[in-house]
Amino acid sequence: MTEPAQAPLNIFDEFLGDRIHDGDGERQALLTERGASTYQDVFDASGRYARLMLDAGVQPGDRVLIALPDGEAYVAALFGTLRIGAVVVMVNPHLPVEQVEYFFRYTEPRAAFVGVDSHTAFRKAASAVSQAPELTVVSPEFEERLDALDADVPVHGSKPGDAAVFLFSGGTTGHPKGVVQTHGSFKNTTLLYGQRTLGIGPEDITLSVPKLYFGYATGTNLFFPFSVGATAALFPERCTADALFDAIERYRPTVLVNVPTMVNNLVNHPGASSRDVSSLRIATSAGEALPVELHRRWDKLFGVPLLDGLGTAEMWHIFISNRPSDVKPGTLGRVVDGFEVLACTADGVPVGAGEVGTMRVRGDSLALGYWRDEEKTASAFQDGWFISGDMISFDNDGYVTYAGRSDDMLKVSGKWLSPKELENCLLEHEAVREAAVVGIPTSDGLVKPSAFIVAEDRVETGDSLARELQEWSKQRLEPYKYPRSVHFLGDLPRTHLGKVDRGRLARGED
Repeated sequence: MTEPAQAPLNIFDEFLGDRIHDGDGERQALLTERGASTYQDVFDASGRYARLMLDAGVQPGDRVLIALPDGEAYVAALFGTLRIGAVVVMVNPHLPVEQVEYFFRYTEPRAAFVGVDSHTAFRKAASAVSQAPELTVVSPEFEERLDALDADVPVHGSKPGDAAVFLFSGGTTGHPKGVVQTHGSFKNTTLLYGQRTLGIGPEDITLSVPKLYFGYATGTNLFFPFSVGATAALFPERCTADALFDAIERYRPTVLVNVPTMVNNLVNHPGASSRDVSSLRIATSAGEALPVELHRRWDKLFGVPLLDGLGTAEMWHIFISNRPSDVKPGTLGRVVDGFEVLACTADGVPVGAGEVGTMRVRGDSLALGYWRDEEKTASAFQDGWFISGDMISFDNDGYVTYAGRSDDMLKVSGKWLSPKELENCLLEHEAVREAAVVGIPTSDGLVKPSAFIVAEDRVETGDSLARELQEWSKQRLEPYKYPRSVHFLGDLPRTHLGKVDRGRLARGED
């Protein structure tokens, strides 16, 4: 029996083409340092990028690598790629040469768009691989030539199950895995989370801490606002607390796309109380679990609902979240309507309320799998479920608490310890700005929890504070959970997606 034919679905239309067809071409689509761009501007620019790629021989299904700073060119190149049915591969534009080589060899892109400020590494990498992409440096001179191209390019009739975008897992060991996500996934989560959970509407202006190459930002700061004719504000420079406060005051966003590290930087900024964030109606947080102490300090300082949530590249975006009118600090909120999430034993048996289990999730945003890795795909994608390495628990009211990654859980004195529990405890101490806990083997082969601390400014670090933090933990947690050693760092090492790199800490590569 043959499968029923899928109706065409290209998310180019969902997020851009339909704005033109609906008569919203003159609505404001982007705000950047160069001014405002309308939906018609973005539509026409995407056509010129599409024409350039067609003339270069790019075919539907080919990969196109985008390594650009956030701005009009990034958005036009992305939608131009989707327009012709090619597959977007988004990477950090500031990668070192060896990592660029990895992405070139792994994804074999037919074309690549890179920025003026970072093209050297990409040129060197292209010269080192046997199958180099057609490399285009997006310079002012290039943009002048681009303006002369015919923008009238038809939209390829992609299907819901066709590959649309490669996302990359944020693991802390080995090379990132390419997660192949579909047109159908992006439409599904945009409706369920972006529109129905966050309530993104036409009058919203979004602004993001993570850059567009991070799938969390691609959704919340591009696809979600574009799906309803709203506005995305973009800035290319590295996000610091000062830069973010300036951007909020300049662009007046209603939705701030945030991460715990920047939440921490904002609440610790000496001038935070004098900065104007009154335009915000909500802020989101994802990428890592948000410590309850940070959440408490955010609420006290800013009073803007902060919605912690959890998503994965394998399901594209967030599927567990707090709601604007239903925020429970210390939890991830509840499962987004339209998804199903379980906490299970290693054998797939659901655990009871309050018990920690391995997360399983299913819904219509499930990826096709990992690019060129059948073994890992078969292990993680089973019977319509994605089996995650995340550990979670449900309470009796359906709120989800994050317990860390299964490979981060520590067996101490024969009992399980979630590093997140100890980290949250340490963050409550007035001297601690950031904390990460990992397992370090002792000389007798046992694994013991070790804490890596970034102290507040002007705090004297050393043995005295280390002993104080150990006693602090013993008094608030079960005795076996205290850190056996405390190390002070200027900053915590982070992965290519900005998450704490626990692998480097455990290996002593801080």
